[in-house]
Amino acid sequence: MATSGRQNQGADGYSRFTNENVQRLPNEEGRVPSTLDGLESNGVEMLTPHELRASSDASEWRMIYHEAAIYLEEGNNNEKFDSHPKDRHSLPAYLIVHSPWYYGLDLSASLVLLALGFVEPPAIPLFQLPVGVHGSIELIALTIVGVELLMKIRWLGWRVLLNHKRTLIKGTTLAIMVVEAIVVLIRQSSHFRVTRSLRPIFLIDNFHLGGVRRFIRQMLQSMPPVCDMLGLVLFCLMLYALLGFYLFGSGADPYFRTLLDSFVSLFVLLTTANYPDVMMPSYAKSKWFCLFFISYICLMVFFLMNLLLAVVYDTFTSIERNKFKKLWLHKRLACGHAFRLLTSKHPSHNRLLPFMHFRGLMHFYAPKKSMKDILLTYKALLSEGSDYNYLTLKEFCHLYECLQLTWEQAPREDGEENFHFHPNDRPLFRRFSAFLCGAAKKVVGWQYFETIVYILVAGNGIAMLTRIALSSGDLQLSALEVCASWDTLFFIGMFSVEAIIRVMALGVSKYFASGWNVWDFSVTLGCLLGLMARAVDPSLTAVVVLRPLRMLRLFRLKKRYRDVFGTLLLLLPHMGSAALVLVILYYSFAVVGMELFSGYKMKNCCKNSTVADYYRTDDGSGIGVNASTGVGPALGYYHLNNFGDLTSSAVTLFELTVVNNWFVIMEGYVAASESQWSRIYFMIFYLATMIVLTIIVASILEAFRFRIEYKRETSKTDEEKMLRQTVMLDWDEVQQWMCNFTASQLQQALHVEFPIEGKVTFVGLRPRTREVLQARMYKAEMEKWEHEELEGQSEGHDPLGDEYQSGHDDSPPLYVSS
Repeated sequence: MATSGRQNQGADGYSRFTNENVQRLPNEEGRVPSTLDGLESNGVEMLTPHELRASSDASEWRMIYHEAAIYLEEGNNNEKFDSHPKDRHSLPAYLIVHSPWYYGLDLSASLVLLALGFVEPPAIPLFQLPVGVHGSIELIALTIVGVELLMKIRWLGWRVLLNHKRTLIKGTTLAIMVVEAIVVLIRQSSHFRVTRSLRPIFLIDNFHLGGVRRFIRQMLQSMPPVCDMLGLVLFCLMLYALLGFYLFGSGADPYFRTLLDSFVSLFVLLTTANYPDVMMPSYAKSKWFCLFFISYICLMVFFLMNLLLAVVYDTFTSIERNKFKKLWLHKRLACGHAFRLLTSKHPSHNRLLPFMHFRGLMHFYAPKKSMKDILLTYKALLSEGSDYNYLTLKEFCHLYECLQLTWEQAPREDGEENFHFHPNDRPLFRRFSAFLCGAAKKVVGWQYFETIVYILVAGNGIAMLTRIALSSGDLQLSALEVCASWDTLFFIGMFSVEAIIRVMALGVSKYFASGWNVWDFSVTLGCLLGLMARAVDPSLTAVVVLRPLRMLRLFRLKKRYRDVFGTLLLLLPHMGSAALVLVILYYSFAVVGMELFSGYKMKNCCKNSTVADYYRTDDGSGIGVNASTGVGPALGYYHLNNFGDLTSSAVTLFELTVVNNWFVIMEGYVAASESQWSRIYFMIFYLATMIVLTIIVASILEAFRFRIEYKRETSKTDEEKMLRQTVMLDWDEVQQWMCNFTASQLQQALHVEFPIEGKVTFVGLRPRTREVLQARMYKAEMEKWEHEELEGQSEGHDPLGDEYQSGHDDSPPLYVSS
C-alpha cells in the first residue's frame, strides 16, 4: 500500500483506530463521552437508560467511522476490497499489520535479509560472519516477515490468501528460506543457496515500496509485446547464425567455427561490442562479405531493436491511461463504500452526509488535519449554490481531490497582508515584522527583480570563467582563487540576501514549495559550507564544483529547458522506483553469479582462448605484456571482474550492462568453468537489463510527450484555476455545523479571527503532481466514465452496490457484526 501525498511517509489511517482516539469522538448529540461518565466515587456504574443508549450509539458510530476510514485507505492505496476485515474478531490482526510501526519493522527485517548478502560466504573476509550468527539473524528476520502472513490468515483465511498471487509467492518463498536457514544452522555450513536471490520479494511486498510494485506491474503488462518482438529478433538471429555458419564456418574464422559459435558471435553483435572484430576475418577473404554484417546490423540493431522501443512506448502509453482510469474508478468505489456506511441509518432514497459524521470520519482517516482543514474540505466538497449543507454521494466522491489542498487565508480586501504571530509576541515586534515582510513582498513583486537575479547569476558565471582562465598551475591556489576570492564572497552574499528576501516575502512553506527555490537555496548553502570546509582544510579543492551549479537557473529562461526540467520533476518518483527495480535486479543476479562463479580464480585463466590476454598477469610485477601481440598492462585487469563477493559482483554486472567488451567477461568464465552453458547466465542478464532499460526509456518518452501535450492544451490561466480553489467560510454556517462549540472555542479551534457575523475567504492549493495534471488532461474522459457509471445505476446495475456486496463476501459490515 502507498500512502497519500497529504500524509507523511509511513503514516496511514489504520494506526489511528485506537481506544485513545475514539474516546474523544462526539456522539450524535454533540457530547464527548468520558470514561468517568456514569461512575460514582465508589466506582459503581450508575448509567441511566438514556446514557446507556447514548454510549451504545457512540460505540456503534466509532465502528462506522473506523470501517469507513479503512475503505478510504484501501481506495487510496489501490487495494482490492477482498482483503477488507469481515468482523470485529479479525480487526486486531488487520490493524497490527497495517500500523506504521509494523511497516517499519517489516521494512527493517527485509533490509536485514538483503544486507546478509554482504556477510555470508562468499564475502569480503573483513565483513564475513560465522555461520551461526548470520543464520540466526536470518531466521529472526524471516520470523518477523512471517508474522504478517499469520496475521493475514487471521482475517482473510486460507482461501483468499491462496488466491492472492503476490502473497502466495511470498509465502512459498518464506517457507523455503525458513527450511534452508534451519538446515544451515544444523549443518553449520552454507550449501548451494540460489534461493537467496529471492530475498528482494520481501522488500517489494513492503508498504513503503508501493511505487516499485506499480512499476513492476507495468513491466509485466508490457511483457507480451516485448516477448513478441524478442521472438522475432531471436528468429532473425537464428537465420543469420545459420547463414553465417555455412558462409564462414568452413575456414579458420574463429567466430563461426561451429553453429554455437556463430549464434554467440551474432548475439554479441546485437550489442555491437565485438564490431568490427567479428567481421575482419571474413572481410579479409572477400570485400563482399561485409554485406552480411551490414545487413545484419541494419536489420537487427537499427530497425528491430528500435521497433522494440516503439512497441514498448505505445504499450506503456495505453497502460498509463488505463492505470489512471482504474485508480480513479477504484477511489470512487471506496468513497461509495464509505458513504454507504456513514449514511447506513438513513433511508436509501435520502442518503445525505452531515458535517458531524464527516468530522468523525476525518478523525480516523486524517487525524493530522486541523479543524480548520476539515471544515474547509467539507465546504469545498459541497456543490456551489447548494441549498443544503449535507454531502451527496456525488460530492463525497471528490474527497481525495479536496484532501490534496493546502489552505491559506486569502488577502484581505483592504490590501493589507494576513500576518500570523505568536500570541506572546510584543506589539512592537509585530509591527516591525509586518513592515519587513511587506517591504520584502514589494521587492519580490518588482518587475525588474527577476532580471537583476539573472544578471547576478550570469555575472557569477563570467567571473568564475575568468578566474579559471587566469588561474595558476598550483591546484590549491587555483581552487582558492575560484571558490574563495572577493567576487565569490560578493555573489554568495547577494544570493544569500535574495534567499532571505524571498523567504520573508513568501513564507518558509511557500518558498520551499518551488523546486527552483529549493535548488537555489541548496547551492547557496552548499557554497557557504564549502567556504568553511576550504578554510579548515585547504586540500578540499573539489568544493569549486559548487559555484557553477547556480548557473543552472539560466536554463530556465528557455522554454525547451523548462519542459525538460518539468518532465524531470514529474519523473522523479517514477525514476526512484525504476532505480530500485534495477538495484533489486542486480542483487538477484549478483547472488546467482556468486553461487555459480565465486569458486573460479580468474588470474592467468583462459589459456589458449581468444580472451587469454585480458586475464594474463605476472605474479612478480602485477601485470604482464604479451610478447607476440604487444598487449599492454591495461588489458590485464579483467581478473578484477569477478563474483567473489556482493560488491564485486555488482560492479561486474554494471560493466555487463554497459556492454562494452562484455563478451570478454562472458568468455572468460566459459573458459574458466569449461562449460558452454555458462553463457546462459550472461545472456539472460543482458536480455533482462535490456527490457528494464527499454521500459525506463519508454516511460521517459511518455512523460515528456505528456508534458508537451499538457502545455499545448492548457494555458497558464487554466492551470492556475485547476491548482487553486477558493472557499468562503460563513460564521453562521460554521456555528450551525459545530453547534456544541462556543464562539471563543470555535475561533480557538480554527486559529482564525472571524469578523462578527462575517465571512472569511481561504485559498486551497493543489500540488503539481502527475496525478493532478492527468486529471486535467483526462477531464473529458472522466466525465464520460462518470456518465457510464450513472447509466449503469439507472439501468438497475449499481457498480458501487455490487462491489460493496462482493467486497464483503455477503457478510455484514463491522459495526453490525458480533
